[in-house]
Amino acid sequence: MPTRIVLIVLLVLGGLPGFAAAQALDTYSPITDERLLKPEPENWLMYRATYDGWGYSPLDQITPQNVKRLVPVWTFSTGVDEGHQAPPIVNDGVMFITTPQNQVLALDARKGDLLWRYRRELPEDLFQLHPTNRGVGLYGDKVYLATVDAYLVALDAKTGAVVWETEVENYLTGYYMTLAPLIVKGKVIVGMSGGEMGIRGFIQAFDAETGESVWKTHTIPGPGQPGHDTWAGDSWKTGGVSIWITGSYDPETNLTYWGTGNGGPFMGSARPGDNLYATSVIALDADSGELKGYHQYHWNGSWDWDEVSAPLLLDVRRDDRTFKGLVHAGRDGYLWLLERSAGAIGFVDAQPFVRQNVFTRLDPQTGRPEYDPDKIPDIGKRAEFCPSVWGGKDWPPSAYNPKTGYVYIPANENLCGAMQGEPATYRPGDLFVGLKISDIEIILHEDAKEHIGELQAWDMNTGKQVWTTPFRSHNWGPVLTTGGGLVFSGGTNDRYFRAFDATSGEVLWQQRTNSGVTGVPSSYAIDGVQYIAVQSGWGVDAQRKQELLDKAFGHTVHVPQGGVLWVFALADE
Repeated sequence: MPTRIVLIVLLVLGGLPGFAAAQALDTYSPITDERLLKPEPENWLMYRATYDGWGYSPLDQITPQNVKRLVPVWTFSTGVDEGHQAPPIVNDGVMFITTPQNQVLALDARKGDLLWRYRRELPEDLFQLHPTNRGVGLYGDKVYLATVDAYLVALDAKTGAVVWETEVENYLTGYYMTLAPLIVKGKVIVGMSGGEMGIRGFIQAFDAETGESVWKTHTIPGPGQPGHDTWAGDSWKTGGVSIWITGSYDPETNLTYWGTGNGGPFMGSARPGDNLYATSVIALDADSGELKGYHQYHWNGSWDWDEVSAPLLLDVRRDDRTFKGLVHAGRDGYLWLLERSAGAIGFVDAQPFVRQNVFTRLDPQTGRPEYDPDKIPDIGKRAEFCPSVWGGKDWPPSAYNPKTGYVYIPANENLCGAMQGEPATYRPGDLFVGLKISDIEIILHEDAKEHIGELQAWDMNTGKQVWTTPFRSHNWGPVLTTGGGLVFSGGTNDRYFRAFDATSGEVLWQQRTNSGVTGVPSSYAIDGVQYIAVQSGWGVDAQRKQELLDKAFGHTVHVPQGGVLWVFALADE
């Protein structure tokens, strides 16, 4: 075949970038440790833009005064169904997104031209309980993907070619990954999911250049390790404690913070003990993986309230004292304020941000909750509890704006739940939850007819809620906030993506999209123009919760699937 025809075929198939698109790759700058520590405002280099997890862009061209002029400037259809949850990652005008089924797309961030596409060839016998991916990591001239068949893959940032791939675990025994890798000092750090299939969770670091393992730390302590005695018998071997969401990192102490999943099976009586380090935040030394501190939000949980969101790292002032804080809006319905140091995590306070009836009190020194025994489901015992199994806030990340001083929480209110357990038998690669998934119930509070979803703003210095904006729909919207005084979020079943006034919560702008927005929004700038980017694509737990709500309400809400990347800018820019 003549060379010219080969090039035309490759261009049509997306195998090579066009000339204009190739120019975007020419300006691509390698990602260094220094750039990750202090990313340029015009770029979005990691899952939440910065190591502290704020989800904040200092860009301020788009403001409450002009946001009504925000319009779509380009879109890109991924051609994939299910939940699109990854943020658009941008470096020097090159954007990277991931999709369900482990595709990575490199795009010209100015115009939307496809530069290259990587498609993971997944095993035919792969069982996907959570068919999604939450983004890439960038370092040097490589793009890193954690896959649903439990591999870590390094791609060439300019071509999409595989540089190396490393098997992290065996997918046939229930291990998989959905998170965006965290890059710290030349190491690619990932965490393992699969707790619902009886895995033993862990966090592992790999050399960014070679793919060789550097360290590995289990989230369930083994024999001889502190906390092992909080697991009865051999329950530690199959106790779950997944890692679902990218950790945060404090360069001053070299500690990286991770939220952990619940224990398995779901019923706490199947694994007596506190079950460290389930439903916790853990602090690991980034060089060695050594555990340096932890706080367990709730012990021996039976409600599927995993606490996988990484805490926000911010300074908090209380009682004339400013300290290094960790802030976490929990699936258990409590807003937790902790204090971090080089060698420990201390409890400061916590309070419910949605209706919660399981905790009867918290120990004022440690934050350890006491439970109402009537609200604890068990094997053969049905129990009702608030919030529902989906929690006060699920995985979608909160955000922090240093100009307002507010933390913004995508919450769900007025929902309770019920479960009843059954005996579970472990078989590698099979579900190991100890209940029928079809028997999970949602119970509507009378106020649920008016609203369920909320976007809340909290001042952590006062410990007070400042405002809340309600929605009739439940809310699965990750949050972006900006230096222009805005908050962006989607997450509702009406398919809207919205801009809120960061000070008052007023909805200032909204755009209906093709599907429900469960993607993490980001912001970037090219040639002085600020862009807002987000993936729209409903699915996974948002759709599963919608089906339970439909059953409870006695109606059906149809949210179309299909992934589309939306990019917005001011009309006159």
